Amino acid sequence: MESGGETRRVVVVGGGIAGSLLAKTLQFNAAVTLIDPKEYLEITWANLRNMVEPSFAERSVINHTDYLTNGRIVTSAATNITDTHVWTADGHRIAYDYLVIATGHRDVVPNTKTDRLNQYKAENQKIQSANSILIVGGGPTGVELAGEIATNFPDKKVTLVHKGPRLLEFIGTKASNKTLRWLKSRKVEVKLEQAVDLNSSTLDGSLVYKTSSGESIKADCHFLCAGKPLASTWLNDTILKTHLDGNGRLMVDEHLRVNGRANIFAIGDITDIPELKQGFLAQKHAMVVAKNLKVLMSGGGQESKLSKYEPGSAIALVSLGRKDAIAQFPFATISGCLPGLLKSRDLFVGKTRKNMGLQA
Repeated sequence: MESGGETRRVVVVGGGIAGSLLAKTLQFNAAVTLIDPKEYLEITWANLRNMVEPSFAERSVINHTDYLTNGRIVTSAATNITDTHVWTADGHRIAYDYLVIATGHRDVVPNTKTDRLNQYKAENQKIQSANSILIVGGGPTGVELAGEIATNFPDKKVTLVHKGPRLLEFIGTKASNKTLRWLKSRKVEVKLEQAVDLNSSTLDGSLVYKTSSGESIKADCHFLCAGKPLASTWLNDTILKTHLDGNGRLMVDEHLRVNGRANIFAIGDITDIPELKQGFLAQKHAMVVAKNLKVLMSGGGQESKLSKYEPGSAIALVSLGRKDAIAQFPFATISGCLPGLLKSRDLFVGKTRKNMGLQA
């Protein structure tokens, strides 16, 4: 978009769900640069399905070049920010008029789509060749992985160990209890209020893991499904270091601008908005900031026309295999086929691809 005859430069740091959608949306309104250490967008809520069905990843791992046809992509990590530039690990110095931070959570993944797909195939091989599997962590990742394995490989013995008093502690007890019943009905053994020492010993050809209560669990392999840290430590040495809260999140105003910064926004999991950190809310952040940047880039300082972001209410959808799910809405908790239709079959991959301008 032109203001005073020049195209405005928008730099987006982070190519996850929020950053990629924002870059795609603004690519014909501004000179957009997307900075991301990997060459692709990953629809992260499909990751666990990819492990049991690697071909699913062909659609949920998307090269940035597929949707960002009119922007610049810098495949590197951002390392510093000044009032005018972003610096990257490979030595790029990129000027901006508007900056958007969308680095989300830190995940150690390969740089290319091919290597990522091969990683899923290797994970799948690990599951296929195991008779017994230990899953550590009873949040959404651990629960969904247990559900996927129990559905696709019903003969495998799955044990899920969680240190908390109930599964899915981020949502209500009703949803936790329904999830526990569903997993038990699929022969998943669930152990609560226990931690696991992942240094295993070997007994009769199987690995043996010790829990904090002294129990031994035999399993051929394990998957650690713990929460990932925020990707914000790099901001501690930048002009935004005083804008981080005690949890390492960027403090934003109602327009999703970083507090006190007229031309810097933040979207997705890295924001301090009091809501569940979920993909569909990150997409909403991106669309609010896209609108606001269009207003600001049109000139005239129309602050009154900026859109406000309303924090999302507690809607949570956790897949349980192919056909079932637990859904918590502000007014009810439901389980079974109806929420399963909402999420489990396609995991919103087709819808997300359409949002990115791609074939479902």
